[in-house]
Amino acid sequence: MLLSLTLHQFALIAEHELSMAEGFNVITGETGAGKSLLLDALSLCIGERADSAMVRHGAAHADIYAQFDVTDNTLVADWFTEHERSLDEPEVLIRRQLSNNGRSKAWLNGTPVSLAELKSLGALLVNIHSQHAQQALLKPQFVVQWLDEMAKLTPLAAQTASSYQHYQQLKRQADEIASREAQRQDRIQLLQNQLADIAPLLAVDYHDVEAEHEELSNIEALMTEASHGLHLLDNDSDEPDVMTLLGQAIKLCDHQIGVSQTFGQASEQLHLAQQQITEVTALLTDYAEQQLPDPERLQTLDSLISLGHRLSRKHNLPAKDLISEANVWQQQLEQLENEPSSDVLAAQIEDAWQAYLQLATKLNDSRSKAAPVISEQLVQQLQPLALPNARCEFVFTKRTSSNLYNAQGCYDIDLLFSANVGMPMQPLHKIASGGELSRMALVMQVLQATSSDNNAAKPMLVFDEVDVGISGGTAQVVGELLRSLGQTQQLLAITHQAQVAAQAHQHIMVQKHHNEQTQSELIILTKDAQVNELARMSGGVTITDVTRDHARSLLTGIK
Repeated sequence: MLLSLTLHQFALIAEHELSMAEGFNVITGETGAGKSLLLDALSLCIGERADSAMVRHGAAHADIYAQFDVTDNTLVADWFTEHERSLDEPEVLIRRQLSNNGRSKAWLNGTPVSLAELKSLGALLVNIHSQHAQQALLKPQFVVQWLDEMAKLTPLAAQTASSYQHYQQLKRQADEIASREAQRQDRIQLLQNQLADIAPLLAVDYHDVEAEHEELSNIEALMTEASHGLHLLDNDSDEPDVMTLLGQAIKLCDHQIGVSQTFGQASEQLHLAQQQITEVTALLTDYAEQQLPDPERLQTLDSLISLGHRLSRKHNLPAKDLISEANVWQQQLEQLENEPSSDVLAAQIEDAWQAYLQLATKLNDSRSKAAPVISEQLVQQLQPLALPNARCEFVFTKRTSSNLYNAQGCYDIDLLFSANVGMPMQPLHKIASGGELSRMALVMQVLQATSSDNNAAKPMLVFDEVDVGISGGTAQVVGELLRSLGQTQQLLAITHQAQVAAQAHQHIMVQKHHNEQTQSELIILTKDAQVNELARMSGGVTITDVTRDHARSLLTGIK
């Protein structure tokens, strides 16, 4: 329930805090006074987009505060839990700030909140019914959605729509695969050939292959160099070698160890060098005396190197990068090979179609069962609204081809209506007058609002221009209907009809003052002030004792 709405520098309102009553609240005022400003402010607090034009002229920004009582509202409590927010008190305070540069901010209980979050929470707090609801009646989709909401079939309808969309998605996938099937097979063959071509390189380390090939291609020259190096290190001839000279140096240092520590350190390092040269000598000896390699091994290496060069030229890549490119080819091949075949997809499409048909049939059966009861409710609510002979009926027409089935099901659903005795019922959009459409829209909105669980916390209902197309006794009945609805939930409505306004639990008047800067004022009317406003609404500019008496009569006997 909305407890209060505070406006600061918002449009024509400089500063005002408005307390809301529990039941039926009504807003009246002369044309252009700014009656819709309250609805605009409330819409901003539940996540609607802002307009910098809403900031009062000369002000840097506008602020709107909406305070709600959410006691025992489990849906709101669940929302706070789902969004990991704390709800310590049974009240929710929403603040929306608009800047004259077009930017806006929002806070929820003092904490910043996104517009998406605010909109999802706002749907639980306020339900705004537009003055253009009667135009929506002319759209068949609206009638179907309304029937589903009244019959509590919205979850089944959503499941049916999702099933149909899944079927359509599979069909599109099948069409895409069919259109590129030839290219797909060609690509698979190309990738398979490329991978088969490069397979020998994938089994080896190409860097090691290059190194081994380089060595074996020059093995005889390398063996000769090893022999020459060995001769320099250690030989049996009269030519000096490293080992001989090193031995002499060691002996020299050993003789002087007792004289200087330096010679001792030098001797120690020379012995280490002698050991390392001995190891090098053994390596060079083994290398120089090895057998020549198997010619077949060199041929194998030649083949691998030639393959690397050929593929490098073919794919315009260094041979060392071919391996990573082959991994990409393998991934592409697996993706193409794992795409469902036409046969597999055909089976999936048939399964999806049967699942959709099963849901659509169940949905239609449920709609058909609920439709007579709901149409009777419509008639019962319409007849007191100066439509004593009103008749309504939902007609289900199966579509002529399965190709015409859609997310809403297999049937077209029309709401037929007749307001006159002896006249056949026809689709609403063909025969209903503007006034009849307006009353039908109002009744449908009221029924929709009251169809929810009576034990659940209900959002505040807002009706914009609720009296479009009605007057006189019909307006009286509309007012009584809204007052009755206000016994169970909070309502806010803009009206031009005194008969409707008189039924309100709280009457709010918007009045415009033309001072240095035009300003709108919100006034809660009681007693004589309310009588004067109802008299103005009934009798025009000049208020007489007669119009005042008529206004008092509207207030007499209200329960």
